Amino acid sequence: MTAADTAVAPADDEDLSTLPIVPARHYWRWLAGFVVLVLVGQFAHGLVTNPGWDWPVFFDYLLADSVLAAVWVTLQLTLYGTVLGFALGVVLALMRLSDSVILQSVAWTYVWAFRSIPLIVQLLFWFNLAYLYQELGFGIPFGPVFWHVETMNLIGAMTAAVIGLALHQAAYAAEIVRGGVLAVDPGQREAAAALGIPRVRQLRRIVLPQAMRGILPNAANEIISLFKGTSIVSVMAIGELFYQVQVIYGRNGRVVPLLMVATVWYIVLTTVLSVAQYYVERYFARGAERNPPPTPAQRLRALVRDFRAATGAADRARGGPTRGGPAPPRKDAPVEGGAR
Repeated sequence: MTAADTAVAPADDEDLSTLPIVPARHYWRWLAGFVVLVLVGQFAHGLVTNPGWDWPVFFDYLLADSVLAAVWVTLQLTLYGTVLGFALGVVLALMRLSDSVILQSVAWTYVWAFRSIPLIVQLLFWFNLAYLYQELGFGIPFGPVFWHVETMNLIGAMTAAVIGLALHQAAYAAEIVRGGVLAVDPGQREAAAALGIPRVRQLRRIVLPQAMRGILPNAANEIISLFKGTSIVSVMAIGELFYQVQVIYGRNGRVVPLLMVATVWYIVLTTVLSVAQYYVERYFARGAERNPPPTPAQRLRALVRDFRAATGAADRARGGPTRGGPAPPRKDAPVEGGAR
């Protein structure tokens, strides 16, 4: 490079720095966004202006006592089915992971059978169990019975629904738990075994906390699916949300607003479950992420803190007191440390 070229280079850099920066224009994105806004606006306009939605009837039944009681039944079915299903699913997953061929075969057969049979068939089977067994008893196998009860008195509609939902859920929960355990590095278990840690403690303190990161997303999906799937027990005349809505619109003929009542309740409760899933996943991600993303509450507090800081800076620039800060001393106030 000659001396002349060296002298010209700064001038070229200076010329480039004066060029205006023009952001890229994404016309197709703008067009797609405009189309989406138009469609959303048209849909919202139809919700408001179409008399077929019958919103007064919707608001009359949204918080009706019969609907709230049905929502509570739906939540009970979801809770019992989830707790019992995942408890049995964990046992089945451990059986699949054991070294015993018998336990592996039994667990595999259970998962195969209950994933193959539709849920509605399972529910109707348990509902009609008394047709096969008039009495259920407890005693020695192939020997005397010490205690027995009539099946009709023991298994009612609600009990049959809980049994069917739990056993159906256990088959899917077993595969979810097994997949999460297999996702943990085998070296973790080998190192724990080399240190002489008992297998139960290995599973409880080392394997499961790491496996939960892979289990939780799929488990949350299953719980939400079970919550919405409780509507299928309406075939057993159980007063859950969808069945109760059917009964009401069967009396008054207002099908659409009553279906919207059920839809809104399903959306609200599913949203609550999704928020709970977010916080549970964030809790178990502490060991994997050094700086987990802030929660919505933390984001809100940060926005409030930034707003207060910006307001205080503006007040200081004007010479006034800051928000939340001490007020300026009065002229007639005594000066600390002065003459008494």
